[in-house]
Amino acid sequence: MELAGEEPFAGFGLPGAPGTDAFWAAVRTPAPVADGDGWTTLFLRRGSEAAVIGFESWSEPVPLRRWRATDCWYALVRMPARLRVTYRFLVGEAAYADPCNPAGAGGDRSVAATPDAPPQPHWPAVGADDVLPLPRTRLRWTSRRLGGRRTVRVHPAGGGGPVVLLLDGDDWLYLHPAATAFDSAVASGDVPPVTLVFLPAKDRAAEFGCRPELWEAVRDELLPLVAQSGVPADPDRLVVAGQSLGGLSALYAALEFPGLVSRVACQSPSVWWTPGAPDLADPLGGPLGGALAARLRGRPDLSGLRVAFDVGEYERRMLPHCGLVEELTERAGATVRVSRSASGHDRAGWRHALLRDVAWALERNRAGGT
Repeated sequence: MELAGEEPFAGFGLPGAPGTDAFWAAVRTPAPVADGDGWTTLFLRRGSEAAVIGFESWSEPVPLRRWRATDCWYALVRMPARLRVTYRFLVGEAAYADPCNPAGAGGDRSVAATPDAPPQPHWPAVGADDVLPLPRTRLRWTSRRLGGRRTVRVHPAGGGGPVVLLLDGDDWLYLHPAATAFDSAVASGDVPPVTLVFLPAKDRAAEFGCRPELWEAVRDELLPLVAQSGVPADPDRLVVAGQSLGGLSALYAALEFPGLVSRVACQSPSVWWTPGAPDLADPLGGPLGGALAARLRGRPDLSGLRVAFDVGEYERRMLPHCGLVEELTERAGATVRVSRSASGHDRAGWRHALLRDVAWALERNRAGGT
């Protein structure tokens, strides 16, 4: 799309001369325009320094161009159909949320979605300056198995119920307001009452690899601490929700700790993982399905497992790894749900799947089963 004239962005619904106060007062971007089977999307930034758009995973960074001798910087980004993506402006060593976009994720990220991206009910628009509410219950967990201290927040959505253990809990506290979203989903009947336990990671690579220490600590230390907290919770009906390496760890726990973990909701699990793979130049270039596929080929009895898999449509190198693990998990007897989100390897795409798949993992409980 060629830009020209005194009102170059009029085609995106932004008439007026770029750089004027009147122009900036009317700006709300990103602004998409249909373009064949996708969307040409306008991003704008006001400033004096050059910047680039850094996307969470879907695209390489995109530089912004200056419009003539103004403070207006712009980029036209061709986005495919059905995409939701996290991005931020990178100026030198600093990162900023997009002040023209009311949908934020933490203080330095924003979320863009094409008009045909599926809706994400229950997740509020959160601006960069908004302070997300934190659950009132705070547990100080000093772990002998893992070492160190960490703060674990606990939130009874709808009065509490089965425990939903959120791996990478700080992401769901400070970037995306999971407590608020679950409250809304429970109130609407989309999710049964649950007790959210936000588990922060101190060393993701070490804790979320296929090792037993984390799950021994969860079983022997954290869940008893939750039970003693006074918050209504049912640790015997546990759902583990994890993304990326957290999803890998959740699946590993279901295989190696079946008495503890029998319900899993995982998005974009890093099932390419093998010992040493994270240190390789191409971590995803190893055996398909990684260490978990090798374990699953032994045909463990997973008849008691209920697991929901979700992967982004644009995670093209992840899809073969995940597809194999999904197939092997079902062959081993697990009840499996498979879906694809309109995103890359991106928290913005995992949000709706998190709510939906936790509800699905608990469906038998809602029907009166175990």
